[in-house]
Order: sequence, then structure tokens, then C-alpha cells
Amino acid sequence: MRAQVLHRAAPIATSPLALETREPPEPAAGRVRVRVRACACCRTDLHVCEGDLDLPVLPIVPGHQVVGVVEALGAGCERLRVGHRVGVAWLHETCGVCRYCVRGEENLCERARFTGWTADGGYADALTVPEAFAVRLPDALDDLEAAPLLCAGVIGYRAARRAEIQPGERVALFGFGASAHLVIQLLHHWGCDVVVSTRGERHRALAEQLGASWVGHTDDVPPEACDRAIVFAPAGELVPIALRSIRPGGTVSLAGIHMSPIPTFDYALLWRERSLRSVANMTRRDAEEFMAQAAEANITAETELFSLEEANTALQAVKNDAIRGAAVLLIDDH
Repeated sequence: MRAQVLHRAAPIATSPLALETREPPEPAAGRVRVRVRACACCRTDLHVCEGDLDLPVLPIVPGHQVVGVVEALGAGCERLRVGHRVGVAWLHETCGVCRYCVRGEENLCERARFTGWTADGGYADALTVPEAFAVRLPDALDDLEAAPLLCAGVIGYRAARRAEIQPGERVALFGFGASAHLVIQLLHHWGCDVVVSTRGERHRALAEQLGASWVGHTDDVPPEACDRAIVFAPAGELVPIALRSIRPGGTVSLAGIHMSPIPTFDYALLWRERSLRSVANMTRRDAEEFMAQAAEANITAETELFSLEEANTALQAVKNDAIRGAAVLLIDDH
């Protein structure tokens, strides 16, 4: 099989992913092998390739927004069958016994493994995943629609929940890339008024097209106070601006796994019970709930397609904000 492999971190402009031929992985007990049809590219893949995240496992195959079909079962698998269409997301597996897993907070598991970071991911023809962590996908979502939802959508959904967004509220989004352009559709499904601050003319145009009631530049504060805000851009300097945009008692959630330093700010921005919350990873429940809502709300992803051979090019476009929506590697169009 083909796989794009990272042997050492390097600037994405140097094309650090190497296309290699490997034997298809055999699924161990409790695991399934998935034939990959599509894998969306995430900014976290970029952070992996460039070494912004520690790399405890090398070489590694990136990619954690995987759509494919089960083609082999390890011993003891009972939930899935060969031919089932599934998604493989960021949370690859957890220990199930640490204090976080026991509390239902598996996204904080002390011994978790992550697809495309500490376990081989979907920039390949096939990968294996624990049966319990493969997500069944609604028939209403085709492969290219589903792939960007498995991280960009699911993390956006968790960020919305962490922000405690209620139906009908006014919500500010800072940054408007792959995740935000899906979340705005979910928020409209919830009856929310959405405003957007983002850099880049293409992103502002897309926000207007998707129904934002106001669109500004990255550091613009919305003209009216919002109930909640989500910061998608990995730019710490946006945090004080987001806090300035919300009402007393409002909440800002930070959706990124990686962010530049947050500058100091006056306590007045946080006072009167404003809250600031980070988002760490996702749970299987997040994925199941969001994929169901995405099908119900007819959430669609703007996509630009690349071949597996073009993985470096796709991530270069992600870094340069040259993608309208999400980049997706079309690996097997069956």
C-alpha cells in the first residue's frame, strides 16, 4: 500500500512527507483495518509535520479525518462487519481505567493515543484502529462531506459545547477556516446569530455566503456584544479581543490544540463572570452526536481535492490560507 510518511519534522515548504510503499497493516485483536477512501487535511497535521507538537513516535503517517470501509477484522471484533463505512478521528484509543476515563472524560486520558500523531493515520491506503473507536457514519453524508467533519466539525462542536452556546444566542467566531465554516452551519441550525472576524478576503466572503450577519477583520470587535465566542485561529493575541466581544456572564472557548502566547490583559476583560475555556481533543460521544446533527442539518463542507501524492502541496495550501473550506485527499474513489 501507499503511505505518506514523516521521518523528521521540517517546514512544510520543504515537503517533509515521503511517499512510500508498505505492507498493509494486519489488525490485532480488537482492531479493524480500514481501506481509506478520503482523508481531510487539518492544521494539526501541519503542526505535526513542522514539529510544533512533540513527536514521540517517528516515523509517523499523519491524518485524522479518515473515511473508509472496514476490510479486515481482528480477533474478538463484534460491533463492525467487513464493508461497514466508518470514520477514524483524532482520538485513536484510550486506556479506559485512568481517573479521566472513569469520569467520562476520555478526551483527557493520561495514556491516550492520537491518530496521525502517536498512531499511524489516514494519509495512506489503509490503517488500523480499535473497533470501539471507529465511528459509524450516517448514510446521508458521502465520503467527501464526512471527512472534514471528523475533526474540524467535531472539535468545532465540542468548542460550541464548551462555550455553553444556547439556541438563539449571538455568537462570535474568530478565524474562519475548515472548522468555523462548519460550525456556522450548526449554529444556524440552532437558531443563532453569528458574526465573524477573520483575516483574508476569501474567508470573509465565505462567511458572508454562509450567512454571517456581520463580518470584520481579524482584530475587529463585533459592533454588538455577543453571548459567546469561539477562537479558531491559533493566535493568542485574539483572546483579549474575544473577551472584549462578549457580555458579562459570557464564555469564550479556544478551539485549537496549538496557540501562540496569549498577551497579558486587564482583569476587567474577565471580570463580571466572563469565562475562558480551552478545548482538548474530543470524545467518541462528540463524534457520534455531531455526525448525526450534521446529517440532520445538512451541514456541507467546502472542499478542495488533492491526490495522496499531493499531500505536501495540500498542507502547504493549508498553511498559506489558500484553501476555501477544507483540503481533502481523495485516496480511493471506488
